[in-house]
Amino acid sequence: MTHSLSFLRDEIRSHPSNAWTLKRCYEPVFQASPFSRLAIIGQAPGSKAQESLLPWNDASGDTLRTWLSLSREEFYDDSKIALVPMDFYYPGKGKSGDLPPRKDFAPLWHPRLFAEMPDLKLILLVGSYSQGYYLDKRRKENLTETVRSFRDYLPQYIPLVHPSPLTQRWRRQNPWFEEEAVPEIREIVQNILF
Repeated sequence: MTHSLSFLRDEIRSHPSNAWTLKRCYEPVFQASPFSRLAIIGQAPGSKAQESLLPWNDASGDTLRTWLSLSREEFYDDSKIALVPMDFYYPGKGKSGDLPPRKDFAPLWHPRLFAEMPDLKLILLVGSYSQGYYLDKRRKENLTETVRSFRDYLPQYIPLVHPSPLTQRWRRQNPWFEEEAVPEIREIVQNILF
């Protein structure tokens, strides 16, 4: 990690809005370098990712790596891939899963982080939080149609359904995603990275 990215991590850690994380001994969870060519924006790290300080270090990450045909070593190579959640801290448990990322986090930190990645070619928007923020009014009527229309957002973005086990039903109901969209998305990603 470069000096400026290291400084940015320190700034995030010490920002007053993140004071609560110090009590839990949390560190910001993200991966980036000035050489990253692909960014993957998810929601917020889960508890396993927070503990290990590795984004996507769970079953969702396993599925995502399978979709993209990337080994763990390739996936965690920050000279190729930036892993940028909508919030860099585990938000805690809610009534039906993890709490959502804080809405004010990405506007404050993402522009500064992305300014440090001049070689970025493509951003994968994984799940509704990142799509809502980055696509805003360009989204289609629902997540299914947004993901189905992924070509409309190229060359800058590709929206993806979240690879969580909670979306298995959606994937069964939408077999076109893994049969048709995933192979095409995989090829785009591979051409950027290798």
